[in-house]
Amino acid sequence: MPHLKSAKKRLRQRVKRTERNRDSHSAIKTELRKVRAIATAGDAQKFAAVLSEAYQVLDKAAVRGIIHRNTAGRMKSRLSRLLKAPTAAAKAPAAASKA
Repeated sequence: MPHLKSAKKRLRQRVKRTERNRDSHSAIKTELRKVRAIATAGDAQKFAAVLSEAYQVLDKAAVRGIIHRNTAGRMKSRLSRLLKAPTAAAKAPAAASKA
């Protein structure tokens, strides 16, 4: 345990920040799970709505410095690819059968 007054304050700040970061990371993971679940279900309209929410959570976390902005961009890119994945998979067998 810290003895100095400033060290005690730093400990209080660290505990608060750790809790805030943990909550934000949990919110990010929850949104990502929602998007992936709806993507596997194949509901395009719901997917667009949930994807928008996920983008907002990721952007907010990046602005606040909880995750790096490039990490947020990479996550957003991967989520958007989920929308295109079923259509690409459907086209692949058709192209293979023509060849």
